[in-house]
Amino acid sequence: MTITYTVPEEAAKQRLDAWLTGQMSGVSRERVQMLLEQGKVRIAGTTPRASYRLRGGEAVEVLGDPTPKPLKAVAEDIPLQIVYEDEELSVIDKPAGMTVHAGAGAVEGEGGTLVNALLHRYQTLSLVGGDQRPGIVHRLDKQTSGLIIVARNDTAHARLAEMFAQRKMRKTYVALVHGHLKQDRGTIDAPIARDLLRRTRMTTRRPGGRTAVSHYTVMRRISSRFGQYTLVSVRIETGRTHQIRVHLASLGHPMVGDTLYGAPARLTVMPSRQRTYPEPDCLTLERNFLHAAELEFAHPRTGETVHLTSPLPQELETVLREIESGQVNYRE
Repeated sequence: MTITYTVPEEAAKQRLDAWLTGQMSGVSRERVQMLLEQGKVRIAGTTPRASYRLRGGEAVEVLGDPTPKPLKAVAEDIPLQIVYEDEELSVIDKPAGMTVHAGAGAVEGEGGTLVNALLHRYQTLSLVGGDQRPGIVHRLDKQTSGLIIVARNDTAHARLAEMFAQRKMRKTYVALVHGHLKQDRGTIDAPIARDLLRRTRMTTRRPGGRTAVSHYTVMRRISSRFGQYTLVSVRIETGRTHQIRVHLASLGHPMVGDTLYGAPARLTVMPSRQRTYPEPDCLTLERNFLHAAELEFAHPRTGETVHLTSPLPQELETVLREIESGQVNYRE
């Protein structure tokens, strides 16, 4: 479908890519530049450059949508912590900060992802998810650590995916949230949808979301000079984007470190206690306090129960200890 935009006189001397980005709702400048590179923008029958300076009065034709160049993940020598592996599958203890696979905005050859590391170790994986996501059955957010299962062939991938779809994959996380949860346990059954105002966020407040169910159990409540917190175990039935983060924040208890959903960037000494501790103590966590701690599922070939666990990583243990003790071990 061709869409035509008429350039007003006041837009004269502006760059074409910058002006066109402002006209196309919800389209990034990168996407507009991709349209220009692919010859899908025309002015008077010619295909202008992104840097073309408008004169005013031109008719700018946009011919369809940009077509991203297909990405193919490449092997990269990155250390992995293997929790379990056989010919069918592998379970990795992913560190926070590692992306599972390159996103739609990635460029050819972008590395450092879990997929890059997996290809170096195994050479071949399931291709059900395509060349960009070989072996990936489910995902963890970049700043979430813990257990993630990988399919090494298409048959295992199909069976594992079916387990996820039928909610037969038991996944349990550990999170630290702000404030004291009132109930010792509970279920959050709230559909999740994309936030229309902030596209990087998800929300439970928009109608038409996808079903999402989380069960939580309080592990312990903490009262500290840094405030009140609850360490909680969360088992999810579904695997929606940001599900645990959104669900806990919807109760008024955002996850420590999760500034996207309302948590403060720093944990500071409570004002009423500042006189006892005059030094400007504060804690920071450069990630979300969320860890995929447990996986339980039936092996896709043998049917035997596989139960795997992962302890809290050191950076989360350290922050938890400092909150509980009220003492900060300063780190460079």
